[in-house]
Amino acid sequence: MLIGVTMGDANGVGPEIILKSFTNGKLKERFVVIGDYSILSFANEYLGYNASLKRIDSPDDIDKDHLNVLDLNILAKDDLTIGKISKKVGYASIVYVERATKMALEGKLDGIVTLPINKSAVRLTYPNFTGHTEFIAELCGEKDYTMMLASDRLIVTHISTHVSLRDAIEMVKKENVYRIIVLTYNTLKRFMDNPKIAVAGLNPHAGEDSAFGEEDAKEIRPAVEKAKEEGIDVDGPIPPDTVFWKAYNGLYSAVVCMYHDQGHIPVKLLDFEGGVNITIGLKIVRTSVDHGTAYDIAYKGIASTKSFENAFNFAIKLVKGK
Repeated sequence: MLIGVTMGDANGVGPEIILKSFTNGKLKERFVVIGDYSILSFANEYLGYNASLKRIDSPDDIDKDHLNVLDLNILAKDDLTIGKISKKVGYASIVYVERATKMALEGKLDGIVTLPINKSAVRLTYPNFTGHTEFIAELCGEKDYTMMLASDRLIVTHISTHVSLRDAIEMVKKENVYRIIVLTYNTLKRFMDNPKIAVAGLNPHAGEDSAFGEEDAKEIRPAVEKAKEEGIDVDGPIPPDTVFWKAYNGLYSAVVCMYHDQGHIPVKLLDFEGGVNITIGLKIVRTSVDHGTAYDIAYKGIASTKSFENAFNFAIKLVKGK
């Protein structure tokens, strides 16, 4: 097995997270960093990690005793503006993702783990950029995908992510809800037996017999019933103010959420440092940290590695469950 790790925005915490996890022996499977050797070398010296780095040109050159870096040679140390947005650094960060994704599609990597990029920095080159998930899905030629957030305490998926709340409500349609239920179920089956899914309602009290909106009755419930008919163990719509408590206490394996914040808020509340972002429905395995570039603490050696290590281990779990 070989996992590709993208270095992330060089002005943020990505480089130090890789170095810290490697030197602490937390990465138990073969991996290669796709990024810039010069940046990791500088961070290694600056922060005193003393990791043994190796610049490689191909996955065939990997040495198990070193931190192997597939050097794209885009950035030099002088390009760093630590803790600040940079057009060149933003451009480099998305090139790392593009290279890793293409390598995975070509079968050269078994899965990829992405460290954080800064959307504003990337938009200085690509104004319409919306995020990692959408970018990778487009490279994979996929339209049927979504974001899963996972931690030891709660797993959620989403009908919509990076759209306005007004647009998110419009996307709560029977076909979309059914599609995400199926994607969620198929992903859960890769690493657990007999998954049971909850589907959150959209409106207060899941509409309360359409007193507070008709979407729950007209769009969500028919999607749940269709999934049940196909043998999926799923309940819903369940009022959003109780569904996460039920999942947290083991009644459900995951919750299908109607919009971005409905799912993100409970996961981040329960496990802010340890959450993992997984793109489901792709041809490849892709996981990511569930935090940003953290410019304010970059290159101080204090960034938490928990989310990255969880993302790395989750990628291994998904690859093994293929």
